[in-house]
Amino acid sequence: MQSITEEVASASPARKRRDQEDRKRMEYRRAIEDFSAARRLQLEIHDYPDLIAANYLLVSALHRRA
Repeated sequence: MQSITEEVASASPARKRRDQEDRKRMEYRRAIEDFSAARRLQLEIHDYPDLIAANYLLVSALHRRA
């Protein structure tokens, strides 16, 4: 039974290239999901401008203490 590192080391160049492409694809997908989540949150917050002001006051007070 081979360890994972031995298995990766003995992988063919095509397999390594596919794995690298899969990693890049997943990074891109995560970035899109993060952007979508941030955008959705921003739209939800935009509906409540008083929360934005309250959050700003809270954060600025915390920064003054630090």
